[in-house]
Amino acid sequence: MSFVGKVVLITGASSGIGAATAIHMARLGASLALTGRNKQNLQEVAAKCEATGNSIKPLLVTGELTSEADTKNILDSTIAHFNQLDVLVNNAGIIGVGSIENTSLAQYDQMFNTNVRSVYHLSMLAVPHLVKTKGNIVNVSSVNGIRAFSGVLAYCMSKSAIDQFTRCTALELAPKGVRVNCVNPGVVVTELQKRGGLDAEAYAKFLERSKETHALGRPGQPEEVAATIAFLASPEASFITGASLPVDGGRHAMCPR
Repeated sequence: MSFVGKVVLITGASSGIGAATAIHMARLGASLALTGRNKQNLQEVAAKCEATGNSIKPLLVTGELTSEADTKNILDSTIAHFNQLDVLVNNAGIIGVGSIENTSLAQYDQMFNTNVRSVYHLSMLAVPHLVKTKGNIVNVSSVNGIRAFSGVLAYCMSKSAIDQFTRCTALELAPKGVRVNCVNPGVVVTELQKRGGLDAEAYAKFLERSKETHALGRPGQPEEVAATIAFLASPEASFITGASLPVDGGRHAMCPR
């Protein structure tokens, strides 16, 4: 598998799955455009990408994806720098706890603006360039988009929307040779849940509980999701589009007894 000569734009690349995907794609020879809100973290990820031996220095563009101007600048900067786009990885996202009884409209809007609206906007801007290269999109959804879980209502809804967005755009863009797929991770060891409100003790219990909620008996690692993203973005997956691929240790197949 090789991405030599391919330009890959990854959102949320400053940590977690996005950072792991950047490093993995760098090993495969990709020319990278990395975006996130934390410039220092992006620079640290870029250094790790360069340490893989990839001679093409990543383009770093900081920005807030809920800002239409920032999103446009991210795409425009990528095209101006590389003059093409082959793969868009829509990875950036947030999580938050809450049920129908206590999830405010403000929290709901924040979740959908970040997890859905920004993906829609950046994909819309990227499509003309992906049509030129017969490129593809990989969206990062969640097992929460496939299965229902209580206490994270707005998050589950947002990820279900990403799954449907993936399927619909896959059908719309297939005649133009552009594939669209998504990965649906289970619990992965990142900072996502902590940023969503879990303190250190609660997060430790959450990871311990993951041994029971995942068929393989453990949470996943960002690198495992990154490898799947790279597969879906590669010619190895040339006959796959509109797919929601669980990378969740079997969690989507489990039911409580």
